[in-house]
Formats: sequence, C-alpha cells, structure tokens
Amino acid sequence: MGHASPMVLATIRWASVMVVLYIFGRKQIYADWPAIRPRLSYLLFLGALGFTVFSVALYYALVYTTAINASILQGGMPLFVFAASFILFSSRIGMAQAVGFMLSFVGVIVIAMRGDLSRIISLDVNFGDALMLVAVVAYGFYTAALRNKPRIHWASLMFMLCVGATLAALPMLAFEAVRGDTLIPDTWGWLAIIYIVIFPSLISQVFYIKAVELIGANRAGLFINLLPLWGALLSVAVLGEAFLSYHAIALAMILAGICLAEYGGRRLSRANHRP
Repeated sequence: MGHASPMVLATIRWASVMVVLYIFGRKQIYADWPAIRPRLSYLLFLGALGFTVFSVALYYALVYTTAINASILQGGMPLFVFAASFILFSSRIGMAQAVGFMLSFVGVIVIAMRGDLSRIISLDVNFGDALMLVAVVAYGFYTAALRNKPRIHWASLMFMLCVGATLAALPMLAFEAVRGDTLIPDTWGWLAIIYIVIFPSLISQVFYIKAVELIGANRAGLFINLLPLWGALLSVAVLGEAFLSYHAIALAMILAGICLAEYGGRRLSRANHRP
C-alpha cells in the first residue's frame, strides 16, 4: 500500500485483464456468446464476488492488519468453499475432510484472536482480520458457484468474470474519489499492477478454474491453504514482520487440516467412482 489506492489497483487490475483477454480471445468469446447470454447475469455476479469483493476486502484489510495475518487467514478459505458447496449443492463430505476443515478453521480463529482465545467472548477482532474473513467467505462462495458455470472456453469465462469485476469496481472507485482517497500509481505502483495482472489475475485464475473442473471445488479450494505458508515466509523475509508463536501454531493447524482433508477427499472420490 502507499503506491496506489485499493480501488485504483482493483479497477486497473480487472479492466486490464479484460482488455487483454478480449484482444487475444475475441473470436472465442463471440463463438461462446450463445452459451454466455442466458447466464450473463450469473457470470457477472461471480466476477463481482470472486474478483472485486475478494480483492478489495484483501487490499483494505492490509491497511489494518499485518501481511502475515492476512496470508494465514486465507487458510480458512477451504472451510468456506465446503460450506458454500454444501449450502448450494448439498455436496457430500467424509469424516476425514470434516476433521481437516475444522482443524483449519480453529487455526483461522487463533489468528483472528491474535493467539488470545479469550477475545472470542468480547468479540475483540482486529478490523483488518474481519475484512479478511469477508474476503475468504466471498471467495469460498465464488469457488463453489463455479461448479454451475456454463460449458465455455476458459478465455470466454475469464473475460466475462473480468467484465463483472470491472463493473462492480467502478462505483467503488467513484466513492473512493469522492472521499478524496484516490492515489494514482507511482512507478512502484505500476510495476506492482503489471505483476498482479500477469500472475495473480490471469495465470493463477485460469489454473484455478481448470483445477475446479478437474478435481471439484472442495479439493481445489484446499490448495489455497498453501498461501498462508508462502505469505508468512515472504512477510518475514521481505517485509521484516515478526513471526510469533501463535502464527506457528495456527499455520501448523491449517497445514495439518489441508493434508487430512485432501486425504479424505481422495478416499471419498475413489469410493464415489467404485462400481
């Protein structure tokens, strides 16, 4: 932060990916339009939820909490993917998956309470951590809802999601400008935007969508738990943030949860495909 305001960053991010996808994939987008048109509002909503709501909540969370906390709190995302899958599609879950999800969730609570679980009683939660919880809930529902997307090419899907994200970001950008909080990117801001557009926004999202297709939302969502590990390590190595004992405890619980839940997911998948 400090090199570009959150809404400027979010708007440029998704608008840039949208333009790139249109330039290189417009023929495919036009070919898929008959399948897109009946589901247009659904796809626009998914883009607004999974891209704009998530990224904006994440950017503003980093104003109020540490990068370590934000990274580790993302480890709770698989729990919300499962909850959303159950709510929307009544997805089955095995015992090992349930235990793994709960273990990860307790790790998230440890982070949100800053290692002091007595704060639960007074609901003393840092505002930035609360925003991160909003972000992971939004992305959890987005991931689960991808299951119901139309059968179209990945470029067409990403383009429509980016259209929805950009449309959702514009009113927020206007509100930020009215408040006088707009910060035009400087050199480091533009470099960050270029990196974000190429890697987290385009390449990683395409891989993630494909992963949901191949192994399902619950199992694909589990691998988001690797973000806390890399995020925490980079926060210490690059930003010089302190890695405290409750970070280690929460990280261990989240990673143990992903291993247990993935093991249970594989067993459940084999059982479902058994003749």
